[in-house]
Amino acid sequence: MASFKITKKHHKHINNPFPSKPKTLPFTQGTLIFDSESIPSQQVYDIGHDFQLNWSSNNGGSLSISHKSKPSRSIWATVPGRAFVSAAVADTEVGESRGSFLIKDKNVRLVCNHQSVEEIRIVQESDYQDSLSIEARARSPVLLIRGRIFTVKEGKKRARTSVDNGSLQLVEKNLSTCAKYWMLFDQKNSDQVGFQVRFGKPDSGRAQKFSSRSYGYRGLARKIGRIRRLRFSWCGYFTRKGVVIAISPSEEENVVMKNASFPEFNRICITYSSEKSERFYGFGEQFSHMDLKGKRVPIFVQEQGIGRGDQPITFAANLVSYRAGGDESTTYAPSPFYMTSKMRSVYLEGYNYSVFDLTKDDCVQIQIHGDMIEGRILNGNSPSELIERFTETIGRPQQLPEWIISGAVVGMQGGTEKVRRIWEELRSKDTPISAFWLQDWVGQRKTVIGSQLWWNWEVDSTRYSGWKQLINDLYSQNIKVMTYCNPCLAPMDEKKNVRRNMFEEAKKLDILVKDTKGGTYMVPNTAFDVGMLDLTHPRTAAWFKQVLQEMVDDGVRGWMADFGEGLPVDASLYSGEDPITAHNRYPEIWARINREFIEEWKSSRLGKEAEDPHEALVFFMRAGFRNSPKWASLFWEGDQMVSWQANDGIKSAVVGLLSSGISGYAFNHSDIGGYCAVNLPLIKYQRSEELLLRWMELNAFTTVFRTHEGNKPSCNAQFYSNDTTLSHFSRLANIYKAWKFYRMQLVKEASEIGLPVCRHLFLHYPKDEYVHRLTYEQFLVGTEILVVPVVDKGKEVVKAYFPEGESCEWKHVWTGKVYPERGFETWVEAPIGYPAVFVKNGSETGETFLGNLREYNIL
Repeated sequence: MASFKITKKHHKHINNPFPSKPKTLPFTQGTLIFDSESIPSQQVYDIGHDFQLNWSSNNGGSLSISHKSKPSRSIWATVPGRAFVSAAVADTEVGESRGSFLIKDKNVRLVCNHQSVEEIRIVQESDYQDSLSIEARARSPVLLIRGRIFTVKEGKKRARTSVDNGSLQLVEKNLSTCAKYWMLFDQKNSDQVGFQVRFGKPDSGRAQKFSSRSYGYRGLARKIGRIRRLRFSWCGYFTRKGVVIAISPSEEENVVMKNASFPEFNRICITYSSEKSERFYGFGEQFSHMDLKGKRVPIFVQEQGIGRGDQPITFAANLVSYRAGGDESTTYAPSPFYMTSKMRSVYLEGYNYSVFDLTKDDCVQIQIHGDMIEGRILNGNSPSELIERFTETIGRPQQLPEWIISGAVVGMQGGTEKVRRIWEELRSKDTPISAFWLQDWVGQRKTVIGSQLWWNWEVDSTRYSGWKQLINDLYSQNIKVMTYCNPCLAPMDEKKNVRRNMFEEAKKLDILVKDTKGGTYMVPNTAFDVGMLDLTHPRTAAWFKQVLQEMVDDGVRGWMADFGEGLPVDASLYSGEDPITAHNRYPEIWARINREFIEEWKSSRLGKEAEDPHEALVFFMRAGFRNSPKWASLFWEGDQMVSWQANDGIKSAVVGLLSSGISGYAFNHSDIGGYCAVNLPLIKYQRSEELLLRWMELNAFTTVFRTHEGNKPSCNAQFYSNDTTLSHFSRLANIYKAWKFYRMQLVKEASEIGLPVCRHLFLHYPKDEYVHRLTYEQFLVGTEILVVPVVDKGKEVVKAYFPEGESCEWKHVWTGKVYPERGFETWVEAPIGYPAVFVKNGSETGETFLGNLREYNIL
């Protein structure tokens, strides 16, 4: 039996400042063999009505899937002569500390890396009898591939030679361990093929023969009518759209021999073809790289870290708190999805921990912690089409309320009087304001990492005296109030003016996550311990929605729904599910509860009130997984450092914005100026005025224009620090307002086809090789605006690139200079206040934007 070990290091304060990266299985390579007597040399098989699979025995055998509209273009293929399915048994070790996780494969006990293909068979509708749904019948036929995975005896040179030569007879004599597998391909819709792989139990190779009679497959074909659709639960974990391979007990008897000493597989690998020049984009919100070719990409929700490899801060963070620095792969919002420069795209279903190994030139290997794999292969002719196909299935965001994208969202703290004073200063500058976001509405306390909130979701009437009057006064000027909450609750023993002790309420209702002993799991989080809501408990959603209702009844119209990435992997949940799998699902449930409240609140309002866009609610999140865009109103990128650095500073905010956009996160933005400051004797990260001004310029061209004071406000330059910062903020808020008309179009487009507001140039110029190499240097807003932000200290010029494949000329917003060249780069002046921004010359969007800038006395 494979072991699972968790090491908690929450309170370890002297640590290795250079911790290891996640340790996965070594890249699993094996040989593919097949019986030439039963497997044809060349054969094309239908997968539904729109796809086909081509089998070729050349060079050791391979599979290739294509869409019938373009049968010569492969959208997924295996490497000739190599196993494409393998499995292993390994121990798991997880190191955990305050929302950071390190998952390691330890003691690999068994690897079945070689594979046989013994039958490739179309399963027709008639094989399903009456159990197949109408929807699934429309996608019939499906394709089943069956065979065995195996390993040969150690030290048997002849056996290994026989595998390499594809000799079935010699392999049979030298099997060490083998297991049966079933691989199914079925059409999900006109542009998606689903795949599933399941296994029998591994056993010794004695008496195993690679023949159809020993396999018992005909029984499987006859009993395929038992294939079942697993029902949908509200949390969405076991959703299965389509057919599922079900191995009946009688077939299991064929798989499990008398010697049952082998544990079941808990690592599954799928290996398939890639190209050396192929570039891989997506994987959710990635902050360090756009192209992930050459990397191992773990898909696990967690804290992004403090520094993520930028020095010296990562060294210091790791030293004082285990793995607190993070690394280039840590992210709040990963997704098991990618698309490539060759217009290939794959994503995994389910929530198991997975690793995409892209380190080989000629292939990809996906490693999954689990005993089966399920996913989809997408067909599309362009990056935009692939995003549309992907979001068609996972879901798309709803249109944002107009008010949230009309002006600045002023994030500040300090209480009622400070808010009123800053409001007056902004009014004196004619600053367009959408909302005041007041995260400290619950009150503040001092901790070792700075000013932090009391995690008890009610207004602190001392800090915000006259709370409802403040909300009403702002509302009278079409300015909303936004607040803060998260799915954790802190004990309130030390706070004085508490009306509702929500931690005690939740504890009494028994809706907090439990530890392995059945008690309340007190989760270490930053500088204090908290109880975490068990979102799988049937009473939790209703209770938390009532908390939100009280907030909204006061007049609040938006909130940050923070956290969601820290569910402990040894938690005990009401649902009884595996917590390491539930961990990736938790932020989706968190988003769904917030979304459900918004829909229920809207439906409870009458007549015109229900449709009033000025009354619509919105929330924004940082944690997420594959399907989160369906539920969350809006995302922000979490806690960047207040720095110019690449892995966790302003540059990473651009990369995170663009990679998440490719992954379906259409509405995203970052804190203006970053969040995390450090004020230690030897290490100081403090937000400079220059950084703040340049971040304002960057975020004036994202979906939402929102400030944040950061974790140490007194150390940071703020938008209200002096007349220079305040004037610059007002100017950029008006620039943001000047393209509101276009932003509304893009928000509508995102809700309809999933395209992000801010886009990597690859989405529209995929044939331009130079574009493939871009990271944070520049980006598109829709198709009509090109932004080249200044992301380096002291620079007042930037290098702009005008891509090949564009029919229009680009016009510089500030000078009016037109750049007719294609595939051309040039230096452009970008002094503070005049970021390098271009519009398509003569376009309606460009002319309207320029006209608005003139109207606001900016141009």
